Amino acid sequence: MTLSFEEKLTNYARLAVRVGLGVKPGQRVLVQAPVDTAPLARAVVREAYAAGASFVDVRWDDDDVQLARFELAPDGTFDTISKWRVDAEIETAEAGGAVIAIRATNPNLLGNVDQGRVATHQRAWATYRKPYSAQVMTNRLNWNLISAPIPGWAALMFPDASEPEAVQQQWDAIFAATRADQSDPVAAWQEHLANLKRRREVLTGKQYAALHFKGGETDLTVGLADDHVWGGGSADTPAGVTFTANIPTEEVWTAPHRERVDGVVVSTKPLSYQGVLLDGIRIEFKDGRITSATASQGQETLQKMIETDEGSHRLGEVALVPHSSPISRSGLFFYNTLYDENAASHIAIGAAYRFNVKGGVDMTSEQFRAAGGNDSLTHVDWMIGSADMNVDGITKDGSHEAVMRNGEFVI
Repeated sequence: MTLSFEEKLTNYARLAVRVGLGVKPGQRVLVQAPVDTAPLARAVVREAYAAGASFVDVRWDDDDVQLARFELAPDGTFDTISKWRVDAEIETAEAGGAVIAIRATNPNLLGNVDQGRVATHQRAWATYRKPYSAQVMTNRLNWNLISAPIPGWAALMFPDASEPEAVQQQWDAIFAATRADQSDPVAAWQEHLANLKRRREVLTGKQYAALHFKGGETDLTVGLADDHVWGGGSADTPAGVTFTANIPTEEVWTAPHRERVDGVVVSTKPLSYQGVLLDGIRIEFKDGRITSATASQGQETLQKMIETDEGSHRLGEVALVPHSSPISRSGLFFYNTLYDENAASHIAIGAAYRFNVKGGVDMTSEQFRAAGGNDSLTHVDWMIGSADMNVDGITKDGSHEAVMRNGEFVI
């Protein structure tokens, strides 16, 4: 049965609220949305109330407003941020509420502005937002990320189409990637999440000392944190609310050991970061720390990202994604990490999730670092997987076991 656009949009909003957020009766909800995604935001609001939310508020964003500031505001003003935007997140979290963000921006939005301005703003924003980020990194609230088309982004994905056609094609791609085009997407997601749970439990049980990535120009050994735990699919808050942070999601991931990463890794897909496109990333690690980093495109932005703080010189996530994932099979590049990271195995520069270390949520920062966990103001995923990538699990006695061959799981 072919669904109408309105039916797919309703499916998508319901999926985001019931599988993504897992909204419980009486919870308040904060929706963060670009103005261009208003139809989806409104549908999410209605679905949240239908799920029993007590109060749903929306915080609107706009690409043009952001671009105007970086182009026209005077120097020396970019460490000023709108604290009320972060305060809304913190207030919602402290009230036991849920936060959903519709992430959609023109990937090239800030490509021609002073990257020093962007870096200054990003550091100020991340510093003030750290208390909220800490709650996200420990799953203390139910949160979710989804996306929706906007014209500038759609035109980049589908450059040969007219603007309305590009937006429609992007909707079709998003509905397919999220299973919202199916008659019962909630049931489809329950089956998918069960499969991810089985995979993460197998990998957690293995307790590999390290993973070895070999393919193309990449030859990288990623040591894993002590008593690491693999995540994937849904998670639970301390209050027992089950949620799925990313829709779509095809990955299982865990925490690298901050001092045990060695070798060379090369990106296999571009990365859209802070309105700038990075491509051809090549990074070398020794004893966990970046010793060399280059990019064929976006070199300045890459360097500023790495120089955010000490933790941004190290890894906070390693994730495995089969090359046959639906997003990879689509053959589309989304210019959006929420989608592109689910097309290929990837690693992340910056902070590790506390729940990827057994007992990590309750550890002090010193205890978390001693276990191998990494702290940083930033967390940036970039793609390293391909059809040529082989991944071995290295056991504590040094032997190797096949985990992925030619981009596909063999365990």
